[in-house]
Amino acid sequence: MDILEYSAVELSAAIREGKVTATDAMEAVLARIDAREKDINAYVTVDREQALRAAASVQEKIEKGELTGPLAGVPVAVKDNMCTEGMLTTCSSKILENFVPTFSAEAVVNLGKAGAVIIGKTNMDEFAMGSTTETSAYGVTRNPWNTAHVPGGSSGGSAAAVAAGECFFALGSDTGGSIRQPASFCGVVGLKPTYGTVSRYGLIAYGSSLDQIGPLTKNVTDCAAVLELIASHDTKDSTSVRREDTDFTSALVDDVRGMKIGIPRDYLGDGIDAEVKEAVLAAAKVLEEKGAVVEEFDLSLVEYAIPAYYTIAAAEASSNLERFDGVKYGYRTSSYEGLHNMYKKTRSEGFGAEVKRRIMLGSFVLSSGYYDAYYLKALKVKAMIKKAFDDAFARYDLILGPVAPTTAPRLEESLSDPLKMYLGDIYTISVNLAGLPGISVPCGKDTKGLPIGLQMIADSFQEKKLIQAAYTYEKMKGGVENGKAI
Repeated sequence: MDILEYSAVELSAAIREGKVTATDAMEAVLARIDAREKDINAYVTVDREQALRAAASVQEKIEKGELTGPLAGVPVAVKDNMCTEGMLTTCSSKILENFVPTFSAEAVVNLGKAGAVIIGKTNMDEFAMGSTTETSAYGVTRNPWNTAHVPGGSSGGSAAAVAAGECFFALGSDTGGSIRQPASFCGVVGLKPTYGTVSRYGLIAYGSSLDQIGPLTKNVTDCAAVLELIASHDTKDSTSVRREDTDFTSALVDDVRGMKIGIPRDYLGDGIDAEVKEAVLAAAKVLEEKGAVVEEFDLSLVEYAIPAYYTIAAAEASSNLERFDGVKYGYRTSSYEGLHNMYKKTRSEGFGAEVKRRIMLGSFVLSSGYYDAYYLKALKVKAMIKKAFDDAFARYDLILGPVAPTTAPRLEESLSDPLKMYLGDIYTISVNLAGLPGISVPCGKDTKGLPIGLQMIADSFQEKKLIQAAYTYEKMKGGVENGKAI
């Protein structure tokens, strides 16, 4: 079996059994990166020497029996908004082009403890603001299934790297669908955990009340194993939750008998592509045949999710990005007159158009006279959306629907119309507003050969139900060519 054909869990088992080494795996991944990166551009940074040294060190520990976990020795890619000690971390922005952190994000630390080996940092929409990975200062990432199309965003680099075989799994972050949507477009599995399950310490913030780190993987088994690894209570993150039920791999059970699944009628109305709708309903039929009870219902307030999300996210972004001023770290303009001129020129030159648009929107909705009219109203709508989901989960174990209204659009289609790009998040953002877990699983391809994703949503802290249903579906359907676009 070719090394790149292994899933992450299979590779680690093969390393422990002596069939391959961690160094072999890293060399195979680096060779694939050499072959594909000029077409895909999934990475901002690849630290070859450090990756090979780390792989050799991990191999020694595995041979000594010091590392026995299910992901030991596995090469992993990390989204470029998570701090990595000694490795460039740019958020795909010019303003952080020279930022090398002195510490690592807690999720990255957990990877290291388990023996996963970091290859490098993946491309993303600048500061995670976008749905296509086209707003990066380091060039667009392309979809491995068809390089004329986007991979989704903002975790498009991570999703594309997994789909192209340029890593065995990756970490992404999800503020309004930024793990699930690129997972859908690239035909891989992506899970956004319940808010607070994975520490945000070391994640460069976009929308602090919405951001959450999660895995992008080849299959559901890998997804459960990675989530089990990165989920932890962290005193350095005040929103981190102490959970006792993080044995997510125990939910890898092929059985959904008696599980009640609701499909919101609102998700299948106007605007959804016919092929996407057909694939989602076919997936629901598969779960029904396995013993689940599936029915349609009305989930209110869907139409208000997008304005509420973009109001809250932009407000938090304008506050979070205030720190990037050219004083302490990152880019500083080369010529300026006085402190205030330096601030303005640095931020004007360092931030891209989409980031500036959201900072301006956020500053506006937080300004005197507009705070009550926009920001407070959005927070009230957020609470109402959470109540609508609470009511739904009183009746259903899971909610099922599409991840996005269409498959991956062509490059440059979305950027020409930002409003159209924002509307593409309609099925994912409510999950973040309500702090819920959601997963994207491949459920077919359209006539152009582009993957379609199935989204499942569970109540807070019910990731095990998601994993069980996703695993059951995957066992029946086998994924989209096992999540590979090679």
